[in-house]
Amino acid sequence: MKPRVLSGMRPTGALHLGHYHGALKNWVRLQADYECFYFVADWHALTTHYEEPGVIEKNVYDMVIDWIAAGLDPEQCTIFIQSRLPEHAELFTLLAMGTPLGWLERVP
Repeated sequence: MKPRVLSGMRPTGALHLGHYHGALKNWVRLQADYECFYFVADWHALTTHYEEPGVIEKNVYDMVIDWIAAGLDPEQCTIFIQSRLPEHAELFTLLAMGTPLGWLERVP
């Protein structure tokens, strides 16, 4: 069994060279040796783009196209959109019910 990798990006705008050198280049390299799960963190993007959520939706599809163009191979890795998995909301609910507010306020 291969070790697993989970990583994601927020679709807050167009990808640039910083995204490529900071993450995508490594993602492409890792997909051959690891079981990789890469996700579009569209719910995370709502923390900064809540006024215009339509911008996020457009950026989601542009981001996935850019990932594939950079070399991510859907045959070698799993690419998914965070909001399309109901288990994310279910897990959030469970964690929120058992996490004191004070713990959350101490997170940097």
